[in-house]
Amino acid sequence: MMSRRAERVASIIQQELAMIIMREISDPRLTGMPSITRVKLSDDLSIADVFVTIMGTSGQQNAAINALRHSAGMMRTKLTKVLTLRVAPFIKFHFDENLKRELEVLDLLRKVSQENEELDRKRAESGTVDPSPTEDPPKEI
Repeated sequence: MMSRRAERVASIIQQELAMIIMREISDPRLTGMPSITRVKLSDDLSIADVFVTIMGTSGQQNAAINALRHSAGMMRTKLTKVLTLRVAPFIKFHFDENLKRELEVLDLLRKVSQENEELDRKRAESGTVDPSPTEDPPKEI
């Protein structure tokens, strides 16, 4: 858990890096506009783990992350001017695997929902009603 100060600094770093990437990096390897999903700072604020997602093929993604890593020193210099810290943290770029997993889970949930709708529609068309297992059967009087 990051401290409140670390969270504030991480938020500023995320905003500033997004602007730097957008405006000041003209590396031809940077295709598929990278998005910074989150920044995690070490407790002593010396390292900023920057998580990104990048659209494109895996080759394009690898080229883009290498371009970001190549520019990390320049970005750190620019951050030093913006942050109220004596020394800006070292920047480490990582692919955000969490987001990828979340999107896969959402896609699975969407497929399950579609299959359930299809089953419900088929049941409605055939006129058969499947009593749910939690319902008690009708009692004879």
